Amino acid sequence: PNTVEVNGKTLTFAKAVVATGGTAAIPNIPGLALSPYLTNSTIFNLTERPGRLGVIGAGPIGLELAQAFQRLGSLVTVFSRSEKIMPKEDPEAVEIVKASMLKDGVTFAFHSTFKRVEGKVEGEPVKVVLDKDGSEVVHEFDALLIATGRKPSVSSMGLEKAGVEFDTRKGVIVNEKLQTTNDNIYAVGDVAGKYQFTHMADFMARLVIKNALFFGRDKVSDLLIPWATYTEPEVAHVGLYEKDLVERDIPFATFKREFSHVDRAIVDGETEGYVKIHVAKGKDKILGATIVGSHAGDMISEISVAMQSGMGLGSLASVIHPYPTAAEAIRQCGDAYNRERLTPAIKGVFYRLMALR
Repeated sequence: PNTVEVNGKTLTFAKAVVATGGTAAIPNIPGLALSPYLTNSTIFNLTERPGRLGVIGAGPIGLELAQAFQRLGSLVTVFSRSEKIMPKEDPEAVEIVKASMLKDGVTFAFHSTFKRVEGKVEGEPVKVVLDKDGSEVVHEFDALLIATGRKPSVSSMGLEKAGVEFDTRKGVIVNEKLQTTNDNIYAVGDVAGKYQFTHMADFMARLVIKNALFFGRDKVSDLLIPWATYTEPEVAHVGLYEKDLVERDIPFATFKREFSHVDRAIVDGETEGYVKIHVAKGKDKILGATIVGSHAGDMISEISVAMQSGMGLGSLASVIHPYPTAAEAIRQCGDAYNRERLTPAIKGVFYRLMALR
């Protein structure tokens, strides 16, 4: 269990890391395996713009590429098995992105029941055949993108011989220190984590270096993980969503600032979106945040830093932000939080003190 064979040569290790990543998960649709299709990796091999692009999958990857190709001039149709896009995101954020994509001209086919995919020859149209109330509805495309998630790369490596347990859907089984069921073998990235982001894989690797080589005891659950979807507008998030807080029965208060009330956004003509921050009820502790806007991916880091360092929303209000910037919306959420702390009783005391001056 402490050897690995590479190109016919056997190497011995004291510690090892499985970092084989993941690949596109391909849905079981009749005819799809025999048809030419693209994934988030192979789509960048295109040498010309497809006139009509079909996208199966309404998650972040599918929507990012759908909107990009629509803006490049393709006619894009996005297929979703449900009535939703970006099902894990804040519903209000989803509606803003959806409206933006509809304005761009993207077509959505919700409640899609796939009957089959036709098209066996490269260069010829690909047909997506749906079942609509017992009748066939045919959509024809010049290219078809499959964006239905990713799966871990765990097959054909002999992991079981090394005593490493894995699941073909969930990936390599790891503990809090990212050790596999073989204590000398660790796993990082898409092959072992539910957060399949490049930055997450980076920090999982840092954690493993500490734990494997320097006797560290760092836990992956301690990592605070922000993420962003690069549509227009962008959607960025860190911490818990409102639905998470409700499910866990955690009392909270929400503070929101629309970009339509932020001077920089008004000047730039980018007023769609908002900053929304959830705070523990009665405590100056940030539990989660969502930002929707043209630079949301950059702005979320300020809130991530605050959460990582234990800085509360009320304290963020005292941080001077350059004027005019979109990030002022974060400070303004802090102002709203501080105003709420002025209860009628506190206001009464304040008025009496002022009367004595």
